Amino acid sequence: MNPVIEQLRETIVELGATKSGALAVSDIKFDPAARKACEENYCGNYDRNWTCPPLCGDVFELIERAKGYQSAVLFQSISSLKDSYDIEGMTEAADRHNEVVRSLQRLARDRFGDAVVLGSGGCSFCSVCARVNDEPCRFPDEATTSLEAYGMYVSHIAKQAGMKYINGQNTVTYFGMVLLKEPLETA
Repeated sequence: MNPVIEQLRETIVELGATKSGALAVSDIKFDPAARKACEENYCGNYDRNWTCPPLCGDVFELIERAKGYQSAVLFQSISSLKDSYDIEGMTEAADRHNEVVRSLQRLARDRFGDAVVLGSGGCSFCSVCARVNDEPCRFPDEATTSLEAYGMYVSHIAKQAGMKYINGQNTVTYFGMVLLKEPLETA
């Protein structure tokens, strides 16, 4: 494994993620239908968040952009919940995961320049997205788009990266990814 990627995986866990795994972008099966949940507005952010569909860009263009990278580091944050109705616990877990994503966004920009950091769901950098008030994004360098917006089924990628998508009763799992120009293996 490329030592740069191995170091990034370790750093991601040090930042607070539970686990990370690496895979070649060429092994990712992209599918525009992965955006279906976005388009059905399950989370309520469709056309209300600059990083969510349809505002984040055409799915085919985002897939092509992702295919311009060589490797991907998938990471997950697993948190325990009191029970399956623990909304407060889910929100706190999402906030912790989003802190990892934000830290990675800064690190990737400084260390890799052209890396892309993807998060879980729409960007939550601002408590209310500027889109709601029809204003431009306040922090475009900090904003993150989701894996699904890029046409990725997280459940499939998790398995490829050696992770479980569902981690047991009374847990919640959030995912993120870093796309890198670095090859997965060094020559």
